[in-house]
Amino acid sequence: MALVRRFARVLGYSSPSLQSQFQFGVIVRHSSTLTSPRLFISGLSRLTTDEKLKEAFSPFGQIVDAKVVTDRASGRSKGFGFITYTSIEEAVKAREEMNAKFLDGWVIFVDPAKPRESRPPPQSQPGPSETGYTSNKTIGWCG
Repeated sequence: MALVRRFARVLGYSSPSLQSQFQFGVIVRHSSTLTSPRLFISGLSRLTTDEKLKEAFSPFGQIVDAKVVTDRASGRSKGFGFITYTSIEEAVKAREEMNAKFLDGWVIFVDPAKPRESRPPPQSQPGPSETGYTSNKTIGWCG
């Protein structure tokens, strides 16, 4: 705790609320309550798979879905994933137990998942530009 006070003094903070956010040298995230049984897990190792994620979170309840988001081109983990439980109570318990814990050697953070925002469809250029020319989006040698 003395280290936290020194760090706060250097940064110019004297608030006790900053000191209360530190627990064993790790900032503990305080965020909103769960409204759905879906959790967002960040800080995952590149080696974490769907099966490892499901295995780590299975002691806290029945898992409907466990998904590590991967890159399309390389197939490697992007470092985050999602867990869906059958009830909100199971998700709350998993969040309390697994937040700021180690998984595959990395500290993970468990937060409520937000609904995916819809994106507008891509717009194509229907005609020529202001200059009167239609541009070809191809880059590189085409010969």
